Amino acid sequence: MYDIVILNGRVVDGTGNPWFYADIAVTKGRIMAVGRLKNFRAKKVLDASGLFVTPGFIDIHSHSDLEPMVNYKCESKVRQGVTTEVVGNCGDSAAPVLGQAYEEQRRSARDLYGIDAGWNTVAEYLEALERARPSINYAMLAGHGTIRKSVMGYERRQPTPEEMRRMKVLLKEAMEQGAFGLSTGLIYPPGSFAETGEIVELCRVAAENGGIYATHMRDEGERLEEAVEEAIAIGEKAGIPVEISHHKACGMSYFGKVERTLLMIKEARERSIDVTCDVYPYMATATGLTSIVPDWAHEGGIEKLIHRLQDKILRERIKKEADPIQKALSGYENVYITYVATEANRRFQGKSLEEVGAILNKNPLDAALDLIVEERGQVGMIRFAMDEEDVKKVLTSPFSMIGSDGSALAPYGILSGSHPHPRNYGTFPRVLARYVREQGILTLEEAVRKMTSFPARRLGLWDRGIIMEGMAADIVIFDLDKVKDMATYENPKTYPKGIVHVIVNGVPVISEGKHTGARPGRVLRNGLWRKKIINTKYEKELG
Repeated sequence: MYDIVILNGRVVDGTGNPWFYADIAVTKGRIMAVGRLKNFRAKKVLDASGLFVTPGFIDIHSHSDLEPMVNYKCESKVRQGVTTEVVGNCGDSAAPVLGQAYEEQRRSARDLYGIDAGWNTVAEYLEALERARPSINYAMLAGHGTIRKSVMGYERRQPTPEEMRRMKVLLKEAMEQGAFGLSTGLIYPPGSFAETGEIVELCRVAAENGGIYATHMRDEGERLEEAVEEAIAIGEKAGIPVEISHHKACGMSYFGKVERTLLMIKEARERSIDVTCDVYPYMATATGLTSIVPDWAHEGGIEKLIHRLQDKILRERIKKEADPIQKALSGYENVYITYVATEANRRFQGKSLEEVGAILNKNPLDAALDLIVEERGQVGMIRFAMDEEDVKKVLTSPFSMIGSDGSALAPYGILSGSHPHPRNYGTFPRVLARYVREQGILTLEEAVRKMTSFPARRLGLWDRGIIMEGMAADIVIFDLDKVKDMATYENPKTYPKGIVHVIVNGVPVISEGKHTGARPGRVLRNGLWRKKIINTKYEKELG
């Protein structure tokens, strides 16, 4: 007897092949049969007539490192059809954490979410994630910024040979314990303090252990092409697959540059350098407000940054450097506050820096810098700085896949306190609704491939991302005529429509559009870890 049988659906199998009619049988978390099923017995039958059936969506670029421990339902993601999230992006991961990295994360987790992030290693973090029993699957990358902070703090210099050795050891251990690769955030201190050679050395360690390199590059505006050149060079020198994170061009003066950078990716691949990218379908970015502050002012960590912002002379220097960059990227009227840590400044969430400045009777940049001080760096922003034509070019590139660059949130409880980017709630339905159904710039089959088999193969999740016998039963059933992202910039905490059923590891998590409360998610570890476990078991059996 099967656990679940899905009947009469139009199957988009994730490979890019045209859809076909088929029934799907699921037992013990695996797809057992695909075809026309007759005379079967099943505990549960789902009639998918008029609906599309696809593999579960894999969010290749996510930031839900701690959120599943706060709310296991992972609502804003699973209701989009996301069955697996890849965390630890942009150089910032929940592990490994030592020294300053450990203290910072523990304080932040306590202040923002009221949880105790009391682990050091990747193994300990993944075990904590398993104990949380989330509704969806999780895989992780090890963050370069986190590793550097663990060894060097916020020192703005090259590592000593001993520090380099320790970073390599931490990365190797992270890979052995289940991480799928290394990520960088080369605009975020302390990762931004690293020179190219440091990244190459670490990427060689990741490559030796079967990993990938995902990078938030040094620049996405004026020096976008140089940043892509660096990413490609790192991939070539380290012999590692490169994933350019949330590829885009920021700032009106730089619109159109992605046409050249996508050509650079194509030319690199023709030279046998494995480079791809991911993209989210919005015209606004989102990150921490501290990113507007020049690199040098971050040296030493948040306490030193606050001290510099409170020093009149240093603040003027910071403003002189930051102001022209902010104006070139978007202007203060296009930068909105998404979250703060304190109740006192909650009134500014959803307002632009220009509006905040007017309320406080301050220059918008001074208002921003004061918020950073008052919130001790825990303040986020949205910036409208992208061109939809550029977004379309990246979306339709054969080298791009879909990533939200968001987190698993909910419109209730502790995860509802911010005014987030709508991508946290709407990325995957938005691609299906706006760019497949309405504009037709992507076929349904190609869009699904970018959400399923492409990221699965990129990461090395060989048993996910395709509807096929023997694969893990992560499955989404949706109505293409009705699917729609409902989250807007004004009202971002809104679930999408049209996602009817979501099955994770053979267990219904979304049924008729409602969360079942099921917690079948798994922590996914890389092949190196699995091989080590299998070999250990084999050695024990041999005695």
